[in-house]
Amino acid sequence: MKTARLLPMVAAQTRAEFLKLWRLPAFSVTSIALPAVFYLFIGLQQGQYSSVNIHTYILASLAAYAAVNVSLFSFGISVAVERGERMDALMRATPLRPIAYLIGKVATAIGFAFVALVALYVVAYILGKVLLPIDQYVNLTARLLIGMVPFIAMGFAVGYLFGPRAALPVINLVYLPMAFASGIFFPVRVLPDFIQKIAPYLPMYHYGRLAWNAVGVSEENLLQSVLWLAGYLVLFTALTIWAAQREEQRRFS
Repeated sequence: MKTARLLPMVAAQTRAEFLKLWRLPAFSVTSIALPAVFYLFIGLQQGQYSSVNIHTYILASLAAYAAVNVSLFSFGISVAVERGERMDALMRATPLRPIAYLIGKVATAIGFAFVALVALYVVAYILGKVLLPIDQYVNLTARLLIGMVPFIAMGFAVGYLFGPRAALPVINLVYLPMAFASGIFFPVRVLPDFIQKIAPYLPMYHYGRLAWNAVGVSEENLLQSVLWLAGYLVLFTALTIWAAQREEQRRFS
């Protein structure tokens, strides 16, 4: 029996995943509009942060927030919901390769993140008059789209560890405190001392450093942050594999 080619399968699955989420306003509108709405509240401050305008710093911070928001909600919630609806069982009965299903979800998350970033850039330009050099836009966007992979793995782990009703509260419980403690909404240096001590151990802190460095906030060596994110990718991937194997044994053995 001839096996279907992988590339057309991935393309079709990615299109299906994208349309599925795009047709859910609760996801698509929230993922794209929420970072821009946050810019309305905190992005119009005046002053400097390090060597850049505060508007630029906040743009980089909310860009990181936007990408992680898509990562966790695209994967965490959708995977949990599909498990609850037994879509995974249906997928097993189709010729779809598991790798095509995985790549389709990753590509969809990256695609939505790109749209959310562009929307944020436009709002920041209109309201905050933030216009970065084109190379900074490209650098910032590339870093965030590549660096979001550990958070996609984190969302996948949540989706397999928790059911559809529990996944959303769990993500909100973890994500918002992590964002605040990582300096996304307020610089780490103005946060309470005990949070400043915790921040360097959080994945989103190191993800934020990639964004801040891209717009010139700091010139620090980012190797440490890259290694931290790589370590979290390994951790969340291992957790996902364990949870998926447990699910496989429980439901299909």
